[in-house]
Amino acid sequence: MLSAPLTTADPALPNTRRLAWLDALRGLAAMVVVFEHALEPLWPEARLPIKAVFDPGWYGVLVFFLVSGYVVPASLERRGSLRAFWISRFFRLWPLFTVCVAGMALLAALGWDSLHTWWGSRPVAMALAHAGMLQNLMYVPNLANVLWTLSFEMAFYLLLTAMFTLGVHRHSTVTALAFAAVAVLGAGLLPVTLLSAGGAGRMLTVVVVVTAVLAAGLAAVLYGGRWVRQVGAVAIAGTILLLLAVNQSYPGPWQGLFILATMFAGTALYRVEAGRLSHRHIAWVALIPLAGLWPARAETGLQVAIVAAWLTFAAGLALRHRTMPSWLTWLGLVSYSIYLLHPLLLESVEFFLPDPPAVPLVVRLTLLVAVCAALLGLCALTWRWVEKPAQRLGKRLINRAAG
Repeated sequence: MLSAPLTTADPALPNTRRLAWLDALRGLAAMVVVFEHALEPLWPEARLPIKAVFDPGWYGVLVFFLVSGYVVPASLERRGSLRAFWISRFFRLWPLFTVCVAGMALLAALGWDSLHTWWGSRPVAMALAHAGMLQNLMYVPNLANVLWTLSFEMAFYLLLTAMFTLGVHRHSTVTALAFAAVAVLGAGLLPVTLLSAGGAGRMLTVVVVVTAVLAAGLAAVLYGGRWVRQVGAVAIAGTILLLLAVNQSYPGPWQGLFILATMFAGTALYRVEAGRLSHRHIAWVALIPLAGLWPARAETGLQVAIVAAWLTFAAGLALRHRTMPSWLTWLGLVSYSIYLLHPLLLESVEFFLPDPPAVPLVVRLTLLVAVCAALLGLCALTWRWVEKPAQRLGKRLINRAAG
């Protein structure tokens, strides 16, 4: 998942009643991702046949990336404050992220997860990379399989920060096309792990250096004078672009660059809908999914997922003035919890069900229903006791800083 749910009550965006469709898309995307990850521990014999014709995981995350691209820059630009933006992002993302990481670390310590060997041999690199949510771009294994998407979310936020500082943040269509062009034309020539491959020492060095550069750049952007801010912005953008180009552990150069193209395409669509760009930009934005189809031409399931994700987002945009089902918008409200917490439950299922085909299918499907019910109950609790209080605290700090 990509971003924490921006609810329809968020004051940073205009016409908030009309944004229920975004929550509805999040809710749909979150449950599709849960279905994808439930196949391996509960219905492995169906996983490859399903993914051969439709990849539900990629469908879900692409919908999330489009939503983030549409809504996050709008939030930043309406506030007009990078400090407020980062306070908001911190209190939306990190509290629940910490709960997820702590839960997966516990499973790893118990030996329920294969990453316990990594956690034991490279604890500093694992902890520091996850603290900055950029572990996937520093070739550090993700403690939970879903966390790779948050690395691209963080890359997007940092690029937005740099572009906003340099005054080029309105060029979202050109940026989307540039990422798409590099994905199609150059990604096949790019190395995968140029920086981090080569052992634990090299991985730790990359993690420490990248974290230090980005932290210094962000501090310069948020608190420095004009020229200091610009230098910090260039440092941030250069570091993120380098990581995207040559150091992704998953899913690979063209997919990673295509993800950024997708997010900036979402931003361009927001600008068109808001009347800040002419409708002719829609024709340019339509090239982005085509760019994704070209490298994936041999993977039918991924092709269908890309098309379906864009059609779903287009349908949501077309129906944005309609009243959305309350149950679907509630799923969108807790979608961040759904996305981050379902791996903990499914890892537990996998540990206690080592040979799923040996269990009758009806039993496994019943178990899936039980897991989903437990997940939604857990998400209601984490929304009430983790996400909502953290977001309230963030808003109080933003208001205090503004006052």
